[in-house]
Amino acid sequence: MSELSHVDREGRARMVDVSAKPDTTRIAVAAGELETTAEVVRLVRADGMPKADVLSTARLAGIAGAKKTSELIPLCHQLALSSVKVEFGFTETTITIEASAKTTGPTGVEMEALTAVAVAGLTLHDMVKAVDPAAVLNGVRLVTKEGGKHGHWVRPEARPASTEAVEAPAVAESGGTVGISQAAGSVAPAADAAVGVSESPHAAESRSAVADSRHAMNSAPTGSRTAAVVVASTGAAAGSRVDTTGPVLTEWLAAQGFSVRGPLVYADADITAGLADALTGAPSLVITTGGTGASPTDATPEATRALLDRELPGVADAIRQRGTAKFPLAALSRGVAGLVGSTVVVNLPGSPGGVKDGIAVLEPLLDHLLAQVAGGGNHE
Repeated sequence: MSELSHVDREGRARMVDVSAKPDTTRIAVAAGELETTAEVVRLVRADGMPKADVLSTARLAGIAGAKKTSELIPLCHQLALSSVKVEFGFTETTITIEASAKTTGPTGVEMEALTAVAVAGLTLHDMVKAVDPAAVLNGVRLVTKEGGKHGHWVRPEARPASTEAVEAPAVAESGGTVGISQAAGSVAPAADAAVGVSESPHAAESRSAVADSRHAMNSAPTGSRTAAVVVASTGAAAGSRVDTTGPVLTEWLAAQGFSVRGPLVYADADITAGLADALTGAPSLVITTGGTGASPTDATPEATRALLDRELPGVADAIRQRGTAKFPLAALSRGVAGLVGSTVVVNLPGSPGGVKDGIAVLEPLLDHLLAQVAGGGNHE
């Protein structure tokens, strides 16, 4: 479209008449980030800010903002929203924000999703300004939208959201384009789907990074509670779908007392690079989600097994058995578990149910497993 829809032929603002348009399901996803300090990120994750419950307050504000969009943006239509979701993630010095909005009607919900991100981000600023008044809300942008005559739209990779984004370990870059935050995570740009794991241009670099990680493990402090979450999803990496499994895992791990990196979102073809990224700094635990099925692009088990020093087949079998008891197709998961140096690596399926099963299996044994890997624990 080359003309501004909200301006008439005489240059005056107008509200578009959508009465002739058919009702279709409309979905939009928007994202942004609050650039702050490492101290603020630590306090927010620990719920230690002077204004407590920061994320819950910002989430509710974002939802309320989406519902009030037509009152805030003069020419927006009033919509009957069927769903608004606001999620958060973290890098070293950034709180990422993602909002999705859904309705069934004659016009889109892009502005509702964008307003949710903006209001949630401003609320975050209000909640953290006592510690960091210089915090900056950056990169509020539309990631993807669905519905209407134009169908599916995804933000072009050639138009990065912000050229001034702060560098952080959880943000992957390729060819100068920074990936889009996804479901509270950091997204690496999707690679050519035709490139297999064995042929990935990142493979040599990944092997080097894993070797460096193994070296770092030798000097890592015993008993440190660090973890990384990797999401293998070509769609999530491209911004065409919203991953919900990574945020669930990061929240669960944080509740177990881990310092968590991620979710780190990588295309299936780039999962080897994703694992190398996750192993940077020799974390105690790496959990992957996705890429464990039988489709041609599912490559997480192969990429993981190539790095393992020792396997933990009982852990992977227990996760499969728990899932199969309720859902027979869970038997198709090919996920593996094992040790890369002193880092425990576990593959989980890319479904919410599969992640729930994995958490149920891991929670009672995780502390004992990590203690054994560190040279302690009761072997009886």
